[in-house]
Amino acid sequence: MIKLLTVVGARPQIIKAAALSRALKNKFPDRISEIILHTGQHYDQNMSQVFFDELGIPEPDFNLNTGSASHGVQTAAMIVGIEEKLLTLKPDFLVLYGDTNSTLAGAIAASKLKIPVVHIEAGLRSFNKTMPEEINRIVCDHVSTLLFSPTPTGVANLVKEGFATDTRPPFSADNPAVYHCGDIMYDNSLYFSRVAEERSSILEKHHLEPGKFILGTIHRDNNTDDPQRLNAIFRTLHRISSGETKVFVPLHPRASKMLDQNLDKKLYGEINANPNLVITKPVSFLDIIKLEKNAKMIITDSGGVQKEAYFFRKPCIILRPETEWVEIVENGTALIADADPEKILDAFEYFSHQDDLEFPPVFGDGKAAEFICEKIIHTFENK
Repeated sequence: MIKLLTVVGARPQIIKAAALSRALKNKFPDRISEIILHTGQHYDQNMSQVFFDELGIPEPDFNLNTGSASHGVQTAAMIVGIEEKLLTLKPDFLVLYGDTNSTLAGAIAASKLKIPVVHIEAGLRSFNKTMPEEINRIVCDHVSTLLFSPTPTGVANLVKEGFATDTRPPFSADNPAVYHCGDIMYDNSLYFSRVAEERSSILEKHHLEPGKFILGTIHRDNNTDDPQRLNAIFRTLHRISSGETKVFVPLHPRASKMLDQNLDKKLYGEINANPNLVITKPVSFLDIIKLEKNAKMIITDSGGVQKEAYFFRKPCIILRPETEWVEIVENGTALIADADPEKILDAFEYFSHQDDLEFPPVFGDGKAAEFICEKIIHTFENK
């Protein structure tokens, strides 16, 4: 039996882990066992628990409870905690997702102990090293043994950095295997969209009509912590929603706090008086899926939400100067507007009159998790 230690620590990783856990349970119960380590990176533990319960992920076997802190303090605490569990548990592979500080900590701890790292969502690049996530994903890729990229662009990025796509086993950090597997979140979106239709009542709760509202999500600190950018974004959302278009914005608690702190008081008052700009507390993953599936358009600074917009065939306005999901921009179904009001409004106007957008299947067939499990088994058998 192959022993995996899966590390999660933030909302996107918890969600991604659901797909792999589901594949292990349904397809490979006699071949692979999984131990889940939750770093506790996300400061709101109640929110994380909701995600575990809702998505049917097994309860984490361990929780480091590191909580929020500066990058150095938080990452150091996680390295110490993960190393301790690696030494005790002696897993055959450490599975990491995405690009958070939990990912970085796991990559460092496992590579020092010569435990093979499996990086899911490898090869993604924004080419902006001022983003902490860019540093985390680069470091993780370069110490990984198995790299699973969701897109051909991700594979091409790895090739440019010196990775080969024709390596043969036995695989190691010095002889890694690179695979294009499709996107594990596409697996989840297909599965949970059916669940959300049955369980989520978010549309009824907020009187949202399918196809007649815009979903907005803002959480990145370069948007929330910069008063100029935050005011530009919300002034534009206020303008968009001043007509008949309803804009629904579920806000992370930290982003909501920064709204109170950084938003112009006059604008804040106008927003609170605007019935078409609905700002709420965070919603569940199933609610987000239901919102994405039924929105007319999506405006976001989230990489995950950008992809999910594509999965559900919705045009997307990106509130960042770049995106690691270049395929959706190249395909013309997403536009980069950054925090520029004119660009946001132009993109909104453009997509409001586009009825023939096409969404080719660039993110795989919805079976990425099964593919990943098969390659882990193959690697273990050929080590």
